[in-house]
Amino acid sequence: MKKALFLDRDGVINIDYGYVHKIENLKFLDNIFTLGKFAITNDFIIIIITNQAGIARGYYTEEEFLNFQKIIENEFENYGIKITQTYYCPHHPEFTNKCKCRKPEPGMILKAASDHNIDLETSIFIGDNISDMVAAEKAGVKTRILLHSKDSSSSYFAAKDLQEALECLQNLCHMS
Repeated sequence: MKKALFLDRDGVINIDYGYVHKIENLKFLDNIFTLGKFAITNDFIIIIITNQAGIARGYYTEEEFLNFQKIIENEFENYGIKITQTYYCPHHPEFTNKCKCRKPEPGMILKAASDHNIDLETSIFIGDNISDMVAAEKAGVKTRILLHSKDSSSSYFAAKDLQEALECLQNLCHMS
């Protein structure tokens, strides 16, 4: 089985300006590529797990999202980092039916685990919202890191930025 580094997109990979879907609004967070390199070097596959309610709200189409996502994945490839797959939820409960994929539900994570033979116990999820932590916990991802936070809880680590998240990953990988 493989171990995965699950990453939320907006707020973890790129700055979240709200419904980011245009290249002119794409700014990568500091240290995202260093984090990705570390993950690949330590035999993690990288999976992006992202809610994209802007599709349901009509702010952008699924095709626009996929084209934008390809730009992000290509930038990772420029750094020698392969994104194994991106899972996204195009739903929003106010505009579409309730679904099992929208975080805090674990549907996208469980689908990724099934599709890629991922051991959730040895995997890590980095997100910037409590809904990310809840989805990861429900799915059985043992290690969860909440970004842009100072307050750890009994169920996740906190990191003020990606540098702290990277240090946490380095410590976890050193212990295993």
